[in-house]
Amino acid sequence: MTSDIKHWWQTGIIYQIYPRSFMDASGDGVGDIPGIIERLDYLTSLGIDAIWLSPIYPSPMADFGYDISDYTDVNPLFGSLADFDRLVELAHARGLHVILDLVPNHTSSQHPWFLESRASRDNPKRDWYIWRDPAPHGGPPNNWQSFFGGDAWAFDEATGQYYLHLFLKEQPDLNYRNPAVVEALLNTMHFWLDRGVDGFRVDVIWLMIKDEQFRDEPDSPTYQPGRPDRHRHQHIYTEDQVMVHDVIRAMRRVLDGYEERMMVGEIYLPYERLMTYYGTGLDECHMPFNFQLIESPWSAEIVRGLVDSYEAALPTGGWPNWVLGNHDRSRIATRAGREQARVAMMLLLTLRGTPTCYYGDEIGMVDVDIPVEKWQDPAGLQQKDIKGESRDPERTPMQWDASPKAGFCPSDVEPWLPLAPDYHAVNVAVEEGEPGSMLHLFRRLTALRRGTLALVHGSHRSLNASGNGVYVYERAYEGKRVLVALNFTAEERTVEVSAETLSGDILVSTHLDREGPESLSPLTLRPNEGIIVAVGEV
Repeated sequence: MTSDIKHWWQTGIIYQIYPRSFMDASGDGVGDIPGIIERLDYLTSLGIDAIWLSPIYPSPMADFGYDISDYTDVNPLFGSLADFDRLVELAHARGLHVILDLVPNHTSSQHPWFLESRASRDNPKRDWYIWRDPAPHGGPPNNWQSFFGGDAWAFDEATGQYYLHLFLKEQPDLNYRNPAVVEALLNTMHFWLDRGVDGFRVDVIWLMIKDEQFRDEPDSPTYQPGRPDRHRHQHIYTEDQVMVHDVIRAMRRVLDGYEERMMVGEIYLPYERLMTYYGTGLDECHMPFNFQLIESPWSAEIVRGLVDSYEAALPTGGWPNWVLGNHDRSRIATRAGREQARVAMMLLLTLRGTPTCYYGDEIGMVDVDIPVEKWQDPAGLQQKDIKGESRDPERTPMQWDASPKAGFCPSDVEPWLPLAPDYHAVNVAVEEGEPGSMLHLFRRLTALRRGTLALVHGSHRSLNASGNGVYVYERAYEGKRVLVALNFTAEERTVEVSAETLSGDILVSTHLDREGPESLSPLTLRPNEGIIVAVGEV
């Protein structure tokens, strides 16, 4: 058997950096590109293959960079284009690829395109955005709701029409039914690809086209009072429209014009709809993001079910991917607990497909309980009455050491978000000196993955179905087999693996204290323990 896996984005590990929170080199309390450059050796030491940067473009920062006022420059808050070019050069010299966030669905309301668009109804750029007359009896054109609460329409007094914003009113949606807008997007991609960017993570890619008839969305039968406004409806007219695939195929053609570039799309959809974003003939997203590990309850039985369902749903040749956390969702160490976060990291780095890690998860960072008066996130500020809508808790500064301000910024500077109370104990410097730390586990797992063909190229097969809180699966390649056994409980568990597998060599345990020959009939796992076992050659 010969592997057909040959691209860096298939064999590699992606690491997401939220630039505001990674490293502050300028001393203003906000992370920046020079700060990332300072930490490139650390990033290399992790055994990752690519860094993905959340938006660094010029922006009024209404949504912390997801409201872009210029797609072809760098926000001075983060540095300059020269700093970015230097980052790409130095990252490439270390064998690291660089992925940029691309935010095509909407711009800032301060973008020159929108300033022209709202100048008058007959402005040439009027149709670059989505404008509608008020409803017959006044008010918004339809019942569409914003992700951040309230109507998705803002009224413009000067021109007497509403414009669409699926997020903040400062983030007007572009009109991708207009070919000129598509062309502008493709030109943006060329700009960054020509500078050496290796790919894009495309923000809310499944929202880029809306219903041409602007029909009301039907009520959701599962809506419960107290949930965000957008949960009131079934989003059959603002999400996953057929024409969006035409736009994505055009984006893919741009990428295919360069060597070894890629695109991963942010898409929150059920599996059967998610798979359509690979495209007919795999001509759309190289990888539609798979968020099931973020969205599902943490149990062995549920995780096994979603892994098996996902594998079964993949189109022929479609490459899988897995994510434990990101800048929009609670951290895994908070959702599952720090001990289970170690099990989760072993899962992420041994499943078939490309893993994406979130900064700080490699040291076990948790969500930070931030007082309301210190909230920064507009999604939370606009929905203060709804618990959990602020994304600040998972965006706090990286914990580098035990010094004041955790080594993120100068000691006499206040970071843009509060630090975790436990940063004195949970940080890179401390964990470097602790052989059993999460950081050492992370590095052990990435090194094992890199050096084990079955973990990179191998097939996936779930083995046990005992329902006792343990998930066991096999990765196999050219006769070489690796078993992964994960105990999702805080109790000791014993499990029968398979009749033909009686013994093996433990390569690594999440406890980092167990290696060598082991009987697998039965296999005993300690509380919160995961192990990787070589069966035969590795």
